[in-house]
Amino acid sequence: MGERTIAVSFPVAATLALVLMVYLQGVGGATFTIQNQCSFTVWAAGIPVGGGQALAQGQTWTVEVPAGTSAGRFWGRTGCSFDASGQGSCTTGNCGGVLNCTGAGQPPATLAEYTLNGSNNLDTYDISLVDGFNLPLSITPSNSSCPTVDCSSNVTANCPTQLQVAEGCNSACTALNTPQYCCTGDYLNNCPATSYSEYFKGQCPQAYSYAKDDNTSTFTCPSGANYNIAFCT
Repeated sequence: MGERTIAVSFPVAATLALVLMVYLQGVGGATFTIQNQCSFTVWAAGIPVGGGQALAQGQTWTVEVPAGTSAGRFWGRTGCSFDASGQGSCTTGNCGGVLNCTGAGQPPATLAEYTLNGSNNLDTYDISLVDGFNLPLSITPSNSSCPTVDCSSNVTANCPTQLQVAEGCNSACTALNTPQYCCTGDYLNNCPATSYSEYFKGQCPQAYSYAKDDNTSTFTCPSGANYNIAFCT
């Protein structure tokens, strides 16, 4: 009788466990809708979920991101050319010369960053200019109680001379690569703002202007929200 009980109950228990696992994986996941409101094609990218997608003016791209995804980001690439196999390059935001990104983009690139289901069952999200700027963008949660975050200025237009590159504005860390601007070495734990980061902050007050710009640049929303990311808002 013991063997019969095991034979009958095990499949039931396994089925319940599988259902519970699938349910828990789905709890707190989010749908990200990426919109191109620019007057030109943007090659959107996302890691660790998404890959890449060319978006003509007005087109959207929907990406389902699983619960618990951390260190995620989306960004737009400009000036891209890819062949039929998805090999090519971009002027800004290039990710190893492929359409379907599996690694981070090359600066400059305006980043929409997120973590789902973090501490206290909250999502965190931000716009980062730590890798420089190439496109205006905004992040709008579906939960209306959570703030919309945007960087709508054309930062490239008045980019400091030392940071200027084609179709974008580099960060001081990328362009000058010193501990003072990268918050490394002696500046790891004491890294004040610089004239370069203050330029970015003045253009986009809600965005990360450099690596230690946490207090005014990180936003939270109760897990379960979906997010709209728009370029050229």
